Amino acid sequence: MLPDPAGQGRPLVDRFHRRITYLRLSVTDRCDLRCSYCMPERMTFLPKKDVLSLEELHDLAAGFIARGVTRIRITGGEPLVRRDILDLFAMLGRRVGHDLAELTLTTNGTQLASHAEALAKAGVRRINVSLDTLDRAKFARLTRRDSLPQVLEGIAAAKAAGIAVKLNVVALKGVNEAELPDLIAWGHANGHDVTLIEVMPLGDVEEERLDQYLPLSTVRAALETRWTLTDSAYATGGPSRYVDIAETGGRLGFITPHTNNFCAGCNRLRVTATGQLYPCLGGGEQVDLRSALRSDTPEANLAAALDEALRIKPEKHHFRMDARGADPATVRHMSMTGG
Repeated sequence: MLPDPAGQGRPLVDRFHRRITYLRLSVTDRCDLRCSYCMPERMTFLPKKDVLSLEELHDLAAGFIARGVTRIRITGGEPLVRRDILDLFAMLGRRVGHDLAELTLTTNGTQLASHAEALAKAGVRRINVSLDTLDRAKFARLTRRDSLPQVLEGIAAAKAAGIAVKLNVVALKGVNEAELPDLIAWGHANGHDVTLIEVMPLGDVEEERLDQYLPLSTVRAALETRWTLTDSAYATGGPSRYVDIAETGGRLGFITPHTNNFCAGCNRLRVTATGQLYPCLGGGEQVDLRSALRSDTPEANLAAALDEALRIKPEKHHFRMDARGADPATVRHMSMTGG
């Protein structure tokens, strides 16, 4: 195991003077859904032998914590399809309230009903659940799986376990566009924050990205004809910018990589399940942390690798959604990088 010098080490600050305090750590690229904006139906996943072990994932997280990371979000793929994932939550959860302020999770919710209590016991107090529609037939078309009942059961189980649920909704033109107000109202009525997300051009999919893209500036304008939206100072450490909705009594976030770039405040690094660090979701820059972990001097090599990641982290992403048939920003699918 790597030494764990809690609170020691140089802070992670990139060349644009942004301090990195947030790690999004992918534990698998596998998923039990096939969302049309995320991956093709016949997705090829990594061999399990290429994925970091539980101990390596923990050591990696400890290395980031030693450099000042205070928030860790476990991502995938779908994290809860990994058989030993609850052991990692238990290990990292012991640090919550000490050198780790928060341990969270992004999930599609299909496995959540059977894991919610264990996650709460491990110290998870807040999760994101991806949910783009409440229409069962539309859900099955979007995800290519008829799993909406399991997702709704999982959301209810998380709430019952005392975990705050935020619903992540990818806004898709002509697909769930008309349903967004009802989905927001349902979320707020059940005590959940909701965040809308613009579709991102990551990986090759079978549909035209431009046909899916719905600017959230357009969505917000439409919502303001129905409700009173007031800008909020609330923040979770991620890129969402929030408003309060007077009529629903709830909070609504907007993640706008295209219409309102948020890169100036980026405080995040992403690590894949194979130990590849990507300083930017939309860039090709990467650093191999797996080699550092498996070297003869893992602590020193991991520190050097993190310094290199800070050096090459770009100022901003370069997503384009203005041309039909344009190449994706990166060939990596979101499930490979981690959400």
